[in-house]
Amino acid sequence: MSITSTPAAGTERASVVKVVFASLVGTAVEWYDFFLYGSAAALVFGTLFFPSSDPVTGTLLAFGTYALGFVARPLGGIVFGHFGDRVGRKKMLVVSLMLMGGATIAIGLLPTYATIGLAAPILLLTCRLLQGFAVGGEWGGAVLMAAEHGDDARRGFWSSWPQAGVALGNLLATGVLWLLALVQPDEQFEAWGWRIPFLLSAVLVLVGLWVRLSVEESPVFKQARERLGERNHQPLLEVLRLYPREVLLAMGMRLAENIGYYIVTVISITYLTTFAGTAADKSLILTALLIGSAAQFVLIPLIGALSDRVGRRPIYLVGAAGIAVWSFVFFDLVGSRSEPKIILAVVVGLFLHALMYAPQAAFFSELFGTSVRYTGASVGYQLASIFAGALAPIIALKLLGDVDNPNTTAVAIYMTLASVITIAAVLLAKETARTSLRHDRTLDQAAD
Repeated sequence: MSITSTPAAGTERASVVKVVFASLVGTAVEWYDFFLYGSAAALVFGTLFFPSSDPVTGTLLAFGTYALGFVARPLGGIVFGHFGDRVGRKKMLVVSLMLMGGATIAIGLLPTYATIGLAAPILLLTCRLLQGFAVGGEWGGAVLMAAEHGDDARRGFWSSWPQAGVALGNLLATGVLWLLALVQPDEQFEAWGWRIPFLLSAVLVLVGLWVRLSVEESPVFKQARERLGERNHQPLLEVLRLYPREVLLAMGMRLAENIGYYIVTVISITYLTTFAGTAADKSLILTALLIGSAAQFVLIPLIGALSDRVGRRPIYLVGAAGIAVWSFVFFDLVGSRSEPKIILAVVVGLFLHALMYAPQAAFFSELFGTSVRYTGASVGYQLASIFAGALAPIIALKLLGDVDNPNTTAVAIYMTLASVITIAAVLLAKETARTSLRHDRTLDQAAD
């Protein structure tokens, strides 16, 4: 018996590893593109696309276009989720990757305000909206492919790998910017060097497409699709009717995680270079982000595996409470302009974020039934992004206020309020670790 089962088990594991690798690579490419914009907005976009403003206002305007990318994400989640729940996860992941790559390469080719005037920020905004639309469909499909191919006992581990792909994407984006900052003077970087990371996306997209086209469709989805048959299937309406509580809980759980991440990875750059130092200090924060992203890439799968053993909720709660406490010391460490302290601030911040982000993919997947899982998980995840990641840089900059006397306590209080909401949402959610994904209120209702 054991002899005949071993090859099947080995084949199944190989299939899961292949799918997880495809999700990791594709997600890393998409988030490389998305994060690259945030870093560039903090470093150069204010000057290149909004030059008539003072430095802080120009950065705020750049973050305004950055935020609009988040506004497009729920629409992407709805559209990609709808078709992902109707025709399959794999096809939508290929489309989202191509759309994201095209928009990112286009940013690298854009003329600046000095060349074409007002048309430059308008074109930048258009590309950012396309990026947001694409990444809105990316997350749900990537984590579902990993979750639905994996087994119930290790879903936290397998589905955390696409989450690690986000850290890897940020690592790649920060690494390229760090390298350019190291070898180029500021004048060359602002003149043309900033375009290189965007154009490099073309190579990454081709690799991502090659990997994603080689995987099989989710078996859990195929089974649910067969049970649905020719029924009129409207995933968004079914999510709103059958899973409203789960959508709200997912949104609440996202707030501390999403806001905390962008304060650590985006606002830290602006704070050091504009509020606490000079542009020459950008290499300090980029080095810290590089180290922090590398550490997070390693930590996320480990924390995902831990969530399979102790549950999603305990780990998530520690992360939400921890990021609130850490925010009160974070800016003092970054503002010290001491490299070890800056690295400590970022690494600890990203570790606390990972405690929420690693179990999140499995947690959200387990909240929704198979026939609407892509839509439900994407809508809950992406709607929260409007109120969290989209507004976090803008709100944080406004709360910091005067360049000469920044109010870092106000930002910490803002982070704490978000953490309180997240903690409440986690406490209201049921523990989902080791539960089956083969549950579906839509199919149950149709059977009745």
